[in-house]
Order: sequence, then C-alpha cells, then structure tokens
Amino acid sequence: MALGDFWARLGGRGNGEEAKAAQRLILPAPPTADDLRAALDRTDTSMTDAGVPSVVVARVHRITAAIRDTIPRLDALGAGSPLAYSVMATATDYLPEAVGGYLRLPRRFADTRPVDAGKTSLMVLVDQLDLLGRTMDEVFDAVCRDDAIALVAHGRFLAEKFGPAGTPALTVGADVPIPPPPGSALTPPEAIQAPVGLASPEAIEAPAASANPLDLDTPPDPAGPR
Repeated sequence: MALGDFWARLGGRGNGEEAKAAQRLILPAPPTADDLRAALDRTDTSMTDAGVPSVVVARVHRITAAIRDTIPRLDALGAGSPLAYSVMATATDYLPEAVGGYLRLPRRFADTRPVDAGKTSLMVLVDQLDLLGRTMDEVFDAVCRDDAIALVAHGRFLAEKFGPAGTPALTVGADVPIPPPPGSALTPPEAIQAPVGLASPEAIEAPAASANPLDLDTPPDPAGPR
C-alpha cells in the first residue's frame, strides 16, 4: 500500500472500519476504575518503601484518598469531561511523575540542595502536591454537588410540608391534638391535672366529726340506737 493511501485511510477518506482501527491503535483506551486504583496503590506503596518524609506522605495520601472517593462518580460526569480527565491524569501521570522525580534523587541532595529559586527538591515537590491536593478536593466537591443540591431541595420540601408554618400539629383521631408529655418543658407542673375519676390530694377532706361522739363511760342503750 502506498504512503498516500495509508494517510488517506488514516484520515478517514478510505474504508471506515480501517480508519477506526487506525485510531484505536493511536489513541489508547481510557483507564478503567480498576486501572486508577492500581495506579494509586503503586503510589501509596512507593511512600512506604522509600522512607519518604512525613510531609510528603501525608500530602500523597490526601490526594489518593480524594481520587478514591471520586472514582465511583466518574461515570456521572460523562464522556470527555474535563473533571474526569483531571482525575484520571492525576492518578496515572501527574502524581506518579511528581513523586517519581523526587524518589529518583538521593535523599540528602533532594532535601538540602536548592534547585529552584532557593527551594529544595523536597519543597518543590510539596508545592506540587499541595496544588494537586486542592484540585482533587475541588473536583470531588464538584462531582458531589448535584447530590448535595438535591438533598437541600428535599429538606426544604419537608420543611414546607411538615414544618411549624406549613401544617397544623399532628392529631390523634379526628381533632384531638397530641399533648406534650407531663412534666416536660412544654407543660408547667401546675397545669398537670389528675386523671379522670381520681380526686386530687387537696380535694380529699378529713371525715367530719360526729355530733355525738361515742362515750365509753355511757353504757349502750339496750333498745338500740334511736
């Protein structure tokens, strides 16, 4: 096949199937969720195996944790989303390259020798990790925002439907309101009434004194009481 025919086929002017096959050879498939997690695992492992300073380890773990939380929501962003691309590129390229460049240097050189405007390689790496961390946090917030907005809207709906200004108090039966529990802050003690059929302590009177009290010195009348 002539070179011109090859470029014609590659540009889509030849057979459509061959052009698609050529594009698949040039453009790799996007990484899957498992691919992203595997890349994050490799980065986390490199932190423990190389004796990296804690300031680096903490920042790398912040980034990988944010990406892990975002991965399940990448499909909701849609194909070609810039946010989804940022997450995939950070997991598979930006973060590993930043960490790898630092790890390839001897520790004493990387941590003590200024290389950029008075900053050591360690300081340069920390700046890059801070930028990636802020970016991944913003992406995670963005992909969760739709669900958060829906939750807020549902809360407002419930407040309008069941809130104090929306409907009257719930009732038992037809029109008997539910009273607050006795002794609660809503019911003062003096307003608590005794149950129906029982007299209150104040209403119970002592028995009246007899007009003719029994006199033990007077013998009883044999005829009985008159």
